[in-house]
Amino acid sequence: MALNSNKLYILLLVACMAGYIWLYYDINSYQSGEESFNACLIKHVTNIPCPSCGSTRSVMSLIKGNFKNALLINPLGYVIALIMVLCPVWILIDIIIKKKTFFTFYQKTELYLRKPQFAIPLITLVIINWIWNIIKGL
Repeated sequence: MALNSNKLYILLLVACMAGYIWLYYDINSYQSGEESFNACLIKHVTNIPCPSCGSTRSVMSLIKGNFKNALLINPLGYVIALIMVLCPVWILIDIIIKKKTFFTFYQKTELYLRKPQFAIPLITLVIINWIWNIIKGL
């Protein structure tokens, strides 16, 4: 099944909305003094953190302006925060101006990321981050 612009836009908007809801829940849990819920299935099953473990805390640190702390918790938090901010805005602009600039960008980026000279370094960075998460004991 090919991914057209409408499907991609809906998928990303739903994912971003889920992320916003999760952050809202996490903020309210923190403010009410409740212990934060750990949603990582890999961590629950294996007791080993996944590469994205700590991303919520990293994004929360970014929201609070603790940029160094966010980087130390999990650098992927920066990527996630950037996606959660830019995607909805870019998609909304595309809808308003009736263009598919984000979809075109997505397709070009996907083509680049399929090339070994880009994929291998990115996969290596994710593996390094995963090892770092394990060493930190996230």
